[in-house]
Amino acid sequence: MTEGGGGNAVGRAGLIGLGVLAAGAAAGVAIERLTLGRARRRAREELDAAAPFGSLRGRPRMVAAADGTELYVEVDEPEQALPGAPTVVFCHGYCLNQDSFHFQRAVLRGGLRLVFWDQRSHGRSERSRSYLGGRPATIDQLGSDLGAVLDAVVPTGPVVLVGHSMGGMTVMALAEQRPELFVDRVAAVALIGTTAGDWDSIDLGLSSTGMKVWRRLGPGVVRLLGSQVGLVEATRRAGADIAAVFYRRFSFGNGGKDVDPGIARFAEQLLDSTPIDVVAEFYPVFSAHDKAGALAALPPLPVLVLAGTDDLLTPASHSAAIARTLPEAELELLPGAGHLVLLESSDEVDRQLARLLCRTGLPLPARLRQLAADEG
Repeated sequence: MTEGGGGNAVGRAGLIGLGVLAAGAAAGVAIERLTLGRARRRAREELDAAAPFGSLRGRPRMVAAADGTELYVEVDEPEQALPGAPTVVFCHGYCLNQDSFHFQRAVLRGGLRLVFWDQRSHGRSERSRSYLGGRPATIDQLGSDLGAVLDAVVPTGPVVLVGHSMGGMTVMALAEQRPELFVDRVAAVALIGTTAGDWDSIDLGLSSTGMKVWRRLGPGVVRLLGSQVGLVEATRRAGADIAAVFYRRFSFGNGGKDVDPGIARFAEQLLDSTPIDVVAEFYPVFSAHDKAGALAALPPLPVLVLAGTDDLLTPASHSAAIARTLPEAELELLPGAGHLVLLESSDEVDRQLARLLCRTGLPLPARLRQLAADEG
């Protein structure tokens, strides 16, 4: 289970809350905070003790990025290796870590070689050395990091890349930097809840007035909170309940009302585990992200483009735009699901990944072929 980082709750609530309050939603949030807060406090210890989410572990190792930053990687080896089978490499999203793929890991492990890694400054990876040295974070740097992981852990054989949110952007950056990999090594790609660019057009589900306020003030709020780590940590208890409301709103469809409480709690822990200064480190990269041109490296590979129809952070329209540029892409939009679709609709995400693996034509365990044939 992912632990710690509760001190970031006030910070992230402030980031999202500014826009929501500007949009006139303060009263509703306050009521929901009181209701959810009482239930959350009562259930917290029970959920933490019972839930297995994030408990799966592989063989750990560290991989050095180009700037020397140590990236934390785990490898799940199959019980019985199939000659010619692909290695599946998972790239997680912003403010998450590799444990966000808990359900996919549980389904695929034991049959295929799996690689999970924490993006720089996230999870168990080292804080970005270049950022601490005064250089801003970039998606291009993340693409280079993924290349370093592949060179160190998957130097030969076919690879399937799975990227969620910022992880999908990471895959796009690698495609732009090293297109030859997508000819010689990469057998398929899954892009889940992500975007190829035009981030500033996303309204986060806010009114036009609220979005104008956020665009004007948001970047400054992020920088300010990132510089006040001690204050955010000290006030974590006061903001924990209201942060839970915002986490659910922006992570799941229907405000998280239909999500298993254990999964919602797990999502909170994943988000809380990312320090507020790391939130500030990466927030500016999304406005600069433009990798629509990089998609040209993907055809004629099998590609899965998947999103929830209620995703407020990377709307389904952005996934549809990606799919339109890729002739071999299959677009799957899951009704009612939000940004953390891999947790909220894990069964369907698992099936779609199994179907993508089958499309590679590579050897696969029989149970994964059966999962791909399952109609759900």
